[in-house]
Amino acid sequence: MRLEFYENWLNASGLREGTIGLAPLSAVLSFLRGEGDAYNQITAKAGRYAADWTVSTMPPLRRRMLQMLPAALRVRMALRTAGGLVRATYPGSRAIVRLKRGTASVELRGSLFCEVREASVLPLCGFYAAAIARVLEQFALRADARVDECRAAGGRKGCLLVVVVHSGAGAGRPEAA
Repeated sequence: MRLEFYENWLNASGLREGTIGLAPLSAVLSFLRGEGDAYNQITAKAGRYAADWTVSTMPPLRRRMLQMLPAALRVRMALRTAGGLVRATYPGSRAIVRLKRGTASVELRGSLFCEVREASVLPLCGFYAAAIARVLEQFALRADARVDECRAAGGRKGCLLVVVVHSGAGAGRPEAA
């Protein structure tokens, strides 16, 4: 409904070329937080798009090799790819991934989405949860990702995501990794 307003701050060619500055992006995120549930829908969709772009811009041979790996190794490599996506989203961001028995904990440091002046009622790092789940999906891995703790919502340690990877055959069973 407010597309024209946001297009003043962001434009498609600038997003594609990576020429949008930090100030306009931070302003748009701040405005979006005032839009209610639209914030979560838009940032989750943006996370899925970022994951698709990340995987599609990988060298074809690397992408194909990753898709051929056994599931346990594919999970690790997909999570490494997702970590690269976090770094590429904002240079000050970093993902620390710990994987144990099909469940990954992803600690986010320096999340652009969680830079707020006042605490938020809801977690704001759903972009990353959606992006990580989509990267795994791109490598034929089904995963559920959720925000467990968010710095913007009062998280003490920062942002923490939990990613549960399910095996293809036994949906609901974590993949042995």
